[in-house]
Amino acid sequence: MRIGLFGGTFDPIHWRHLRSAEEVRETLSLDRILFIQASNPPHKKGQTTTPAKDRLEMVRLAVANNPRFAVSTVEIQRPGISYTIDTLRYFSNKNSGSDSYYFILGFDAFREIGTWKDFTEIFPLCHFVITSRPEKDHSNPFRQIPIAVRRLFCYDFAKKVYKHRSGTDLYFVKLTDIAISASDIRRRAREGKSIRYLVPSEVETYIKQQGLYREPQEAR
Repeated sequence: MRIGLFGGTFDPIHWRHLRSAEEVRETLSLDRILFIQASNPPHKKGQTTTPAKDRLEMVRLAVANNPRFAVSTVEIQRPGISYTIDTLRYFSNKNSGSDSYYFILGFDAFREIGTWKDFTEIFPLCHFVITSRPEKDHSNPFRQIPIAVRRLFCYDFAKKVYKHRSGTDLYFVKLTDIAISASDIRRRAREGKSIRYLVPSEVETYIKQQGLYREPQEAR
């Protein structure tokens, strides 16, 4: 199977997350997308996030009606910081050789990958899918990533894809622009405003039932 790995804090998961995953799945003919719920992401260090159990339940509710979407709890079950290298090693080690994995990452995050733990060891573990919005000026996105990363890839003119020296591929996929953000949803919920049509109805109901985002998380 061709499996996409889509990680995030999903606080909360919303329609842009779901549509982005669907467009990547369709573009690359993936069989499944695994939503990987981060437990303790390093880039959120010092920031307050909603408890992992609530974020995980919202993801489960959001993907339940799509047979090609599923949820992975690998990062929640693993103690400590949720480093990407550990997650990708987990999937690489469990792979019997019949599956191929595609790690989905936003372009802005990819530009910071040089700061990630053991980043040079990440690329041999799976293919990478870098997504961006149409309004971004990424006519030549490869030139906008760090030189230390560029040196690890060469362009395969036959397949029209960037290849890592280990044989894995690097894809760039432009997504439909959907101006929804988790921070805006949290603000609206905190202020008692409607979040209908920003998140799936099941997620909206869960947020209301659990009283999420209605008061500072420090007080929860």
